[in-house]
Amino acid sequence: MTSRTLPLRRSRRLRPAALTAALATCLAAGLPAPAPATATDRDRDRAPGHGHGRHAEPEVIAHRGASGYRPEHTLAAYELAVAQGADMIEPDVVATKDGVLVARHENEISGTTDVADHPELADRRTTKVVDGRVVTGWFTEDLTLAELRTLRAVERLPQVRPGNTAYDGRYPVPTLEEVLDLAAALSAETGREIGVAPETKHPTYFDSIGLSLEEPLVELLDAHGLDDERDPVVVQSFEVGNLQELDDLTDVRLVQLVDAAGAPYDLVAAGVDVTYDDLLTRGGLRWVARYADQLAPHKDRVLPRDAAGATGRPSAVVRDAHRAGLEVVVWTLRAENQFMATNFRVGTDPDAPGDLAAEATAFLDAGVDVLFADHPDVVVAARDAWVDARPGRPRR
Repeated sequence: MTSRTLPLRRSRRLRPAALTAALATCLAAGLPAPAPATATDRDRDRAPGHGHGRHAEPEVIAHRGASGYRPEHTLAAYELAVAQGADMIEPDVVATKDGVLVARHENEISGTTDVADHPELADRRTTKVVDGRVVTGWFTEDLTLAELRTLRAVERLPQVRPGNTAYDGRYPVPTLEEVLDLAAALSAETGREIGVAPETKHPTYFDSIGLSLEEPLVELLDAHGLDDERDPVVVQSFEVGNLQELDDLTDVRLVQLVDAAGAPYDLVAAGVDVTYDDLLTRGGLRWVARYADQLAPHKDRVLPRDAAGATGRPSAVVRDAHRAGLEVVVWTLRAENQFMATNFRVGTDPDAPGDLAAEATAFLDAGVDVLFADHPDVVVAARDAWVDARPGRPRR
């Protein structure tokens, strides 16, 4: 229950009429309205730079574990990520039919498990509308935890990462509690504080089917002693309303994810005309800072690409977010060429590795505080080299 008073002020980059209408709709939808700007609030507009959060150095979060080397969201992927030096591990969180929180990229699991090979579950295949999209497959909310435990994880990108398919069928779907237990065990084993960064997936959808994610998530975190902003945990969401709800339920750090385009689905569903572009204006960032501690924009928002697909000068996002008091998390750094700007690619094979260390360094130079990575070993090494090269920093 953090106290945040940073206001949403109009900016020349916002359409004033549209903003006024959107905020009126926010009020009607029960979303907090911005407070008037005050001199005290404006005095907080200063760029804190690296080290203004819990750590003096930029952090590396293992995106779904070391998902460049193992099937994502498995305990093996998380454990390898920590061995590679990651500071935090990230479980995407969805619910089972009996309300257990588990780690899956999506609630539709045909691409991340062997569910299609289980004839006893064939009748569970169905079509649903999730966040406005028609999706066909098998869904976690239609399986009990016991049924989900009969499945095994498979590589989500087998054509891109064929080496990972050697691990198909080995690992079960972990519960969030197991991920928290693993982080605690690895912290004790390594002597490092290993954090966890759960992302609530489709919270509006799960609310609509009576499987709210927020309360069981907070209960689990509380049971593990993770209830304070100083604890090694952050909770992320692409939506706004559930982060505001979580801000009333817990004191852990909260992260507003921002996609490359579009709008938070809960605002779309409520008829609120506020897009991710609006959230990234100076006024929008001050609004975000009322309920969140970190901003996590898609990486192209920080280093935009030109017509040739290459990155150039950083945008104003990092500077403006820091001035609003928000740390900046960038996602997602992956080693394969196809996921990189053209100036970081090596050769023409889209699945071959590019210069991931150079990409990571470019984002660190742009001022980001946290990097999401599928290949933590490469990004951790780049981070360490970047830190060592800073003026006045003693060599390791």
